[in-house]
Amino acid sequence: MNLGQIDTDMVVLGIWGLIFLVFIIKLFQSIRLVPTKSAYIVERLGKYHMTLDAGFHALLPFIDKVAYIHDLKEETIDVPPQECFSSDEVNVEVDGVIYISVVDPVKASYGVTDYRYAAIQLAQTTTRSVIGTLELDRTFEERDLISAKVVEVLDQAGATWGIRVHRYEIKNITPPETVKNAMEMQVNAERERRALLAKSEGDKQSKINRSEGLKQEMINHSEGEMQRRINEAEGKAEEILAIARATAGSIEKLAEVIAAPGGKNALRMQLGEQYLAQLNGLSKPGSKIVLPGNMVDFESWMASIGLTEEKNPNV
Repeated sequence: MNLGQIDTDMVVLGIWGLIFLVFIIKLFQSIRLVPTKSAYIVERLGKYHMTLDAGFHALLPFIDKVAYIHDLKEETIDVPPQECFSSDEVNVEVDGVIYISVVDPVKASYGVTDYRYAAIQLAQTTTRSVIGTLELDRTFEERDLISAKVVEVLDQAGATWGIRVHRYEIKNITPPETVKNAMEMQVNAERERRALLAKSEGDKQSKINRSEGLKQEMINHSEGEMQRRINEAEGKAEEILAIARATAGSIEKLAEVIAAPGGKNALRMQLGEQYLAQLNGLSKPGSKIVLPGNMVDFESWMASIGLTEEKNPNV
């Protein structure tokens, strides 16, 4: 065997060894272990053949191949900042984030070239369209409106792309520096206005409380004075009533005594004693007394008031 024959055999052996190695590699590649929440798109001879779910799968070497691998979990995609014009011609920079997931791996593979890029572009164009209908002040207040509109448009396109848009959130709305300064001045002015208003309301409430306190004090004082006068009047009335009752009682007692046998004589005797005592008081200097016209005729004076001397029938 010459040297040329040996070289030829070595080349043939190397080729067969290479073919065997490639076959072994393809054989191992045809065995697929698909993780949970993942989907593998298999093409057979360049045509869609099947979708592999989670688990163990064996493919035909050299005939089947995994063309696309999709993660079925919800994923977050950042929407880069873009410039948008509001309806009042103010340029603002807006960025956001999209939360999507693949629901149909076949459509996600063949319905669009890159569903992530397509979702970002559609979110940006929709955001520009919605902000173009709003004034600058409303763009900060209508974040939910912008997000809802973007989600609605992406859902319509997602039916063709095999994806589902869960939500879209705007991260930042950045106006120009000049507009930002003007807005800050407006906010500061609004804060100062509220502070002045709160201070004036506080002063007003303080004066109202003070006047209410003075009013209540005057009311309490007047009610106390009124109650004092009522109490004094009631006390005087009770005093007068007590005197009247005592006087009435004494008159009743006197009447009973006069009506009793010998009562008139006893009364005559008492009046006579008082009469003589008054006459005796005339001798004191400075004394004043009212006397009847006929001071000597005591019997006629007693008769004038109905106190005649009673005669004892047994005498």
